[in-house]
Amino acid sequence: MTEPSLVEEQSCWEKWNTSRDREAGDELLRAYLPLVNYHVQRISVGLPKSVNKDELRSLGMLGLYDALKKFEPERDLKFDTYASFRIRGAILDGLRREDWLPRSLREKTKKVEAAIEKLEQENLRSVSAKEVAEELGLSENDVTTVMSESFMANVLSIDEENKETESREKVSYTIEDKKAITPENSLLQEELHVELALVIKELSEKEQLVVSLFYFEELTLTEIGQVLGLSTSRISQIHSKALFRIRQVLQRYM
Repeated sequence: MTEPSLVEEQSCWEKWNTSRDREAGDELLRAYLPLVNYHVQRISVGLPKSVNKDELRSLGMLGLYDALKKFEPERDLKFDTYASFRIRGAILDGLRREDWLPRSLREKTKKVEAAIEKLEQENLRSVSAKEVAEELGLSENDVTTVMSESFMANVLSIDEENKETESREKVSYTIEDKKAITPENSLLQEELHVELALVIKELSEKEQLVVSLFYFEELTLTEIGQVLGLSTSRISQIHSKALFRIRQVLQRYM
């Protein structure tokens, strides 16, 4: 089925908003399905291969439908933006509820993190994936893959109880005001930016390009591969290697 034209989409929106017309809703879901696929591709980058992408799409579709039901057209907000928030949130919350990180990966992550801490204390500097691999008797690719796949292990559900206080309130009710920047936060933010800039400068040209296209241009790994003329798996390897370096800086400030 072809995507609806702008006029047809507007007609669907009118029917949906006025009478919750089922056929109009189905048409809108089909029209915005690429948005679900986009977020599934981006989120799956940091997940183990054992995680089924179809399950992620199902979670994303639930988020899309939730966005369709709750969207208020009179507000000055594009549906794409609102739906993206709901889709991504539904996928991440679903992953957290299912405890998607396999025990074997958790154990490998602990070993890698312990090796990183040991080597950093010995050398008084950030260490490379190659050094960690040599310490553990693994391949460099194994180390970067483990750290990349465990990067999202700290994903936090907004509906989870806040464990840092005795209150039973959800995290969503205790989120700090990000607009109120304290002098301490301002200083830490400046230090983080400086350290990240230094680490990124040390990355290879391809690693810098992949990081820029993925995090700033928001392309998927498949799209980046098409731009650079490389396979998606190769782009994934480059991304994992770059992320290993960046992750060490981020961990100190999280």
